[in-house]
Amino acid sequence: MSQPQHTMTLHTADPTTLRLLMVDDHAIVREGLKRVLDPTIHHWEVIEASSGLQALDILRQQRVNLVIADLSMPGMTGLELIVRIRALYPAVAILVLSMHAEEQYALRAFKAGANGYVTKDSAADELVTAVRKVAAGGAFVSASLAERVVQQLNGSVQVPRHAQLSDRELEVLQRIVAGQRLTDIALALHLSIKTVSTHKAHIQEKLQLPSMAALIRYGLENRLDRSHARLAPGSLSPL
Repeated sequence: MSQPQHTMTLHTADPTTLRLLMVDDHAIVREGLKRVLDPTIHHWEVIEASSGLQALDILRQQRVNLVIADLSMPGMTGLELIVRIRALYPAVAILVLSMHAEEQYALRAFKAGANGYVTKDSAADELVTAVRKVAAGGAFVSASLAERVVQQLNGSVQVPRHAQLSDRELEVLQRIVAGQRLTDIALALHLSIKTVSTHKAHIQEKLQLPSMAALIRYGLENRLDRSHARLAPGSLSPL
């Protein structure tokens, strides 16, 4: 996949202008988000990155106020990127925009250092609201998730078994459930086949799932197969 240039719209030298860095490996998603976050309407700048590594490169070179990051990206995952940004650029706000509509993913993102979490099935105006609130120093979580996040934090709902998986194990599990072969997963995550196989074995052991069929069934029952859906241009809804 070709790497986009450090694209910026509505260029201005005004140091007070809000600068957003949008990180997603799918060009179609970035195009849709640029339409929603139209800088000619909202008077901010939008910069693009197609990977976590490119995002860090941009952060080293340019002033950024807010990073909008996907969780599921090849190579460096969104969670790994959040941890790196929080350690290296603590003043930068982070908003996660993810296909994952389950509270477990939001909790992981906040634990890593995110300031907000919006699901890709949210309305466009909710994303704009989230950007403004997080950039101003606040916190935001999609309304559809907020109640469940609180319920899991206060123990009023059962924590799913996959909550015990590491971030990388969860990523591998999602991709297996989505139908990817181990060789494809290794290529996408820049890992060896042996490492991916080890992750798979650990996942089955932790979740007490004796076979690949049981693992996939568990993933489907817990809606873990939705992680790699794409967006339609100009929309926050999956294709």
